[in-house]
Amino acid sequence: MTLILPFMYQMVGGFDVVKDPKDISFYAGMLLTSFSIFKALTVMHWGILSDRIGRRPVILLGLLGNLLTFVLFGVSKSFKWALVARSLNGMFTGNSVVIKTVVAEISDSTNRARMMALLPLMWNLGMMLGGAVGGAFVDPVAKYPWLFGGSVLFREYPYLLPCLVGSAASFFGLVVGFFQLEETLVIRPSTGSTALVGRPATETTALVLDAQNEEGRDQPVVTERTPSKWAILTPTIIRVLVTNTIMCLAIAMHNQIYPIYAATDIADGGLGMDAQSIGYTLTFCGILVVYFQLVMYPILAEKYGALACYRRGLLLLALFSTTFPLLSILVKYTGLYTEHIVGFNIANLFSFKLVLFWLLLLAQLYVRTLGDILSFTSISLLVSNVAPRKTDLGFMNGLQQQTTSITYIIGPLISGYLWSWSIKHSFPYPFNSHFVWVLGGASLVVAWYMSLSIPDSVNMFASEEHEPTQEVASDNASTNTLTERDCQ
Repeated sequence: MTLILPFMYQMVGGFDVVKDPKDISFYAGMLLTSFSIFKALTVMHWGILSDRIGRRPVILLGLLGNLLTFVLFGVSKSFKWALVARSLNGMFTGNSVVIKTVVAEISDSTNRARMMALLPLMWNLGMMLGGAVGGAFVDPVAKYPWLFGGSVLFREYPYLLPCLVGSAASFFGLVVGFFQLEETLVIRPSTGSTALVGRPATETTALVLDAQNEEGRDQPVVTERTPSKWAILTPTIIRVLVTNTIMCLAIAMHNQIYPIYAATDIADGGLGMDAQSIGYTLTFCGILVVYFQLVMYPILAEKYGALACYRRGLLLLALFSTTFPLLSILVKYTGLYTEHIVGFNIANLFSFKLVLFWLLLLAQLYVRTLGDILSFTSISLLVSNVAPRKTDLGFMNGLQQQTTSITYIIGPLISGYLWSWSIKHSFPYPFNSHFVWVLGGASLVVAWYMSLSIPDSVNMFASEEHEPTQEVASDNASTNTLTERDCQ
């Protein structure tokens, strides 16, 4: 996803649909929104499909789709083509929810926090590499004439090379997955013709027994009563999902507006950075992720628990959101009006103002990255923890991913429209160019306040707190058993 961010502003600005540079953020938001719309429409279906046919084929299909749609986006010559390519890419990216389910299935209470921490690590490493690739390889003919100067292909399609690199990564994952990825959804055949799919081999699986024994006498049918998928949404689960939704809405606004804010002219309230400099900032965040994810988060989660880490992450993100736009004031009122002077311009590299700007920028990104790791990793743990059964993991992770995808539909539309609206008018703070950031910060404070009502019991994996209850089915009676945890 981040691969296109460094050059999205320039790419959209080159389409005929844009008549005013101040409208670029609106059309860029449409590109990001189309991705999220199709992801939201398909993510639940990917999760449910993986519960039926297995995790492995769904993951491989998604990688193949990513490979093809990246190429389609790279050869876009019109806004409509780019919109279709991003929509298809979002459709195939929806199966990323299955990865969470696989990790939950192969882990236990002794290593789940550390293994779940690997998911946002890989995500953020992808963000780091995507930002670096997008910034470094865009328009290679102009940037590296000694190597690509004679390339007709890249002269005609200046955004194709970074997309090809993204496709190559998907191809590598496809090959490794085809030969190395094992199925984690265990199929346990019954004594008859019925097979139950979805329960690991280490768990007790309710089987439909043969109604006749050797002597021909009727025997009771032993079954496990499975509640409706939607019936598992207890108040605790709902609170977890609602705070996750609010958090993701604010972060979706951040992700959409950051590259646009960074690339917007200084006079319009932006930072005036070029695509390569924006790519460097994304790379810096990715480097931080390695340490935060591998070293810091497991220690913090073990000491304080996932819920406490989640709350602290929300506060850090709120702090970032409300203070980050102040950088534009520094840039504007310190005389940094020269084009791209904020970027890595060798002639100004050791300028006091430039050094001060980069120190403040990187400090803000440090806070944002730490907040991202604490909040995203923790909410992934919490959603898996509150699933009553392991067979509900696909549904729970799919539901979380679908609500998240919906926020990535709404967020870019809101932020893109509000950014264009705010820079076209001369309203006072907070309705100036800071408005999007202030709104995101306020949303995060609301999510933090709501998280205070989530019980500490969510720090434990629910499906390991009790074994599923086997019951004898009868024509007149059936019982559903809920633990005290489920009723919170």
